[in-house]
Amino acid sequence: MPHILIAEDEPRISGFIEKGLKSSGFTTTIVQTANEAISLALRGGFDLMILDLGLPGKDGLAVLEELRGQGEQLPIIILTARDDVQQKVAGFEGGADDYLTKPFRFEELIVRIRARLRDRSLPSGGESMILQVGNVQLDLRTRQAKVGEQWVELPSREFILAEMFFRHPGQVLSREQLLDRVWGYDYDPGSNIVDVYVGYLRKKLGSSLIETVRGMGYRLRNG
Repeated sequence: MPHILIAEDEPRISGFIEKGLKSSGFTTTIVQTANEAISLALRGGFDLMILDLGLPGKDGLAVLEELRGQGEQLPIIILTARDDVQQKVAGFEGGADDYLTKPFRFEELIVRIRARLRDRSLPSGGESMILQVGNVQLDLRTRQAKVGEQWVELPSREFILAEMFFRHPGQVLSREQLLDRVWGYDYDPGSNIVDVYVGYLRKKLGSSLIETVRGMGYRLRNG
């Protein structure tokens, strides 16, 4: 079971991440300061770190620099409110494996985590990253969908929602689950946005692919 180190000093955000990761089969450890993050990362036993740049004690970029300077190759995803290009460039040049800005959606974070863990475990030849149900495919690297022989463009949120369904074919997913995973901790739970986006996917991927389970949610038909 992959062990994720969460370096985040905002309890609401770290708690949200921890809850989602645990429900997705990960184990977690939360630290709130830069020194704790460095100490635990160097101690080992983790498969990936989620790193906030605004940690108390030391800037997150300095944390990244120190870890890479000591030869630590732990995959690191920066999660920060800093969204300017220079910060992103600095993050990647400092050795970050990915960079995600706040506010964020949990399902996008989990996709990026899985991709980094998959990259770490891949043999040099790589492997296909395709999810398929019936005649519909999702390519996780290009973030595109294919229906039969036709490629279909899905905006980011639609793709994340589609991936949620394709990773759980035949399973009923409630509106609350989908809101939490795709739209995140800061979204109105009374919104009908899930129904709207399911409608978008039906139009693009096939009207019968996702069925409504009355009083429960939605299910991707598996066969």
